[in-house]
Amino acid sequence: MADDLLVIIPTRGRPQAVMALVRAWHETGATADLLFAVDNDDPELDAYKREAAKFMKGGQVRFVFGKRLRLCGTLNQQAIKAAKAYRYLAFMGDDHRPRAAPVPWDARIRECLSGGPGIVYGNDLLQGEAMATAVAMTSDIVGTLGYMAPDCLIHLCLDLVWLDWGRGMGRITYLDDMVIEHLHPANGKAEFDAGYEEVNSDAMVSADSAAYYDYRDNGGLEADLAKLRTLVEES
Repeated sequence: MADDLLVIIPTRGRPQAVMALVRAWHETGATADLLFAVDNDDPELDAYKREAAKFMKGGQVRFVFGKRLRLCGTLNQQAIKAAKAYRYLAFMGDDHRPRAAPVPWDARIRECLSGGPGIVYGNDLLQGEAMATAVAMTSDIVGTLGYMAPDCLIHLCLDLVWLDWGRGMGRITYLDDMVIEHLHPANGKAEFDAGYEEVNSDAMVSADSAAYYDYRDNGGLEADLAKLRTLVEES
């Protein structure tokens, strides 16, 4: 660990995203640590390992390889571990790219979260304020809840939960001028590959939508918000 902010990027089937994200780090002057979480059964595993070999072990850019747990499971596994060492934790997809600004995006995150428990997100140039498709939060949120997103979810609706948490605890900030661009087929900035096909299938949409509504409407959200409000009061 060299920084107080860790950005976790679960990635699958897109080893080319590694250097694109590392370039974005350099171009934006970011000092945040970057962790790529890769599945051991990834069809592009060898290519990911070649990318990993380019970076010094224990440096700013790191890799972990493990059992496939899907996006939410992988994010939670790494966030729970990292919450003990980092003050702030963030999530980006492998199709997000932070963009340069007068004040680096990771400095903006630290500034917004320095006052205590909270959540911050920027403009992804696709959903804007409506969805926190890339997000950062204080690590005490993860420590308090035991996850960075409800473990009933697989891939979708995490961004909706983060909005629910932030609004429910009264500690969320949207930064329109902090651009973390989402390169997605929906805005014509990415090809519709096998990964997008899988996570946008009818089965995935139905499963995660049902899990989200059950969490939101049947006590899960209220239980988490009670813990988060106590965290805010005690901070």
